[in-house]
Amino acid sequence: MRVTIQANGFVLTDALRSYTEQRLSMALGWAGQHMRRLAVSLSDINGPRGGIDKRCKIQVQLGGGKEVIIEDTEADLYVAIDRAADRADRAVVRQVERKRDFSHTRLAAGQPAELDTSGHDERNRNDDAAS
Repeated sequence: MRVTIQANGFVLTDALRSYTEQRLSMALGWAGQHMRRLAVSLSDINGPRGGIDKRCKIQVQLGGGKEVIIEDTEADLYVAIDRAADRADRAVVRQVERKRDFSHTRLAAGQPAELDTSGHDERNRNDDAAS
């Protein structure tokens, strides 16, 4: 999985880059075939003033034009990364499940639309019972 990581307002250290990649790999590694792009933006909103201002924004581009965007802001950047990764995992699971639930197949012309579990056409069974 290829991850694009940007840092705004501070220098992105190798340790922070490695932690972010490892955390995202644990959270979203399973979804590799569903993702087209994964981008992370880490920022320090208030700069040297401090406070709850470390933001982690994760953007996941899925197949079919769907995009999941998660932001989390915390006092500790590592906590923000953890929470955002967990939330991104849950959001991607929901999107993938929706895609699976709504995958529609077109019926060929003349193919019956209603089949029971045995594979027999329900309409023919109703006609036979009425006779």
